[in-house]
Amino acid sequence: MLRVEVRCAGLSTVVLGSQETLIFGRAPHAILPEEEADSTLQVTTLALPQSTPHTSRLLGELIIGEDIVRLRWHGTIEAQLSSLFEAPGGARRVTLARGMTALLDEGENTVTVLRGRQGLLRDQFDDLTLEVTVRPMEAESAYVQRSVAESDEPDEDHTAPAPTLRPRSREWFVALALAEPWLVGHDSYPRPPSNREIYERVLQWHGYAWNLERPQRVDDAIRVISRIVFGPRDDPFAATSGRRVQNVRFAIGRRSAEVQLVTAEDLAAAYSGAHERVGGAGNDGVRPTAET
Repeated sequence: MLRVEVRCAGLSTVVLGSQETLIFGRAPHAILPEEEADSTLQVTTLALPQSTPHTSRLLGELIIGEDIVRLRWHGTIEAQLSSLFEAPGGARRVTLARGMTALLDEGENTVTVLRGRQGLLRDQFDDLTLEVTVRPMEAESAYVQRSVAESDEPDEDHTAPAPTLRPRSREWFVALALAEPWLVGHDSYPRPPSNREIYERVLQWHGYAWNLERPQRVDDAIRVISRIVFGPRDDPFAATSGRRVQNVRFAIGRRSAEVQLVTAEDLAAAYSGAHERVGGAGNDGVRPTAET
């Protein structure tokens, strides 16, 4: 038997036991997963406070069995699952995307919903964090306390689109160049692309690079991207004093991939468009990977 505690800022602790399921999101009561309709598990819904409009009404399910806890992700926005445990290495970090299922480790687990909490201003958003602690239930414990936050949000409310860039715009192509190492799986890429490299890649992909041959125009585009993926309060460009711009770009590139501002499918389409534009004559001038 297991005991699971769920904590989130602005909510009382939710305590659950084996054979229970927690459904959480912006308004989970409005859109329960159909596959759980006939389940014998006891289902509890949890509305997360101060969720951004683009946070899915149903983010995930926490399914508690006799000896395992499964997290099934339904959200259209991404999250990161991290945990600490007593083992060689002692930690893991997984990016959750729609349709994924992960087993939670015994001990402390953290689910970070990227850009999931609404800030004080309309265009200000922060990461929303859920802390999930999994422990074996003590033999003498026969009572499970559960606290559930109700939401007064109307059922007909729909999920708003996440902040994004106009596809195939100048900033969209620059975001592709910055995020390319993570989109192709080169997590150990030593550095983000330089202004010149960004210009050359956009020219290669699109055939026209606007005015990105001027370094200031590249910097302007990166600032726009940074504000979208981090929000105005956490924008690293707002506090670059004493920090290398390359390090800031590294963070922006990784974050752009994590929140899917641009995707691997976008990158493949850009390379395919470049190939078609030159008449399909081989791969000359087209980089298949993030290497420069």
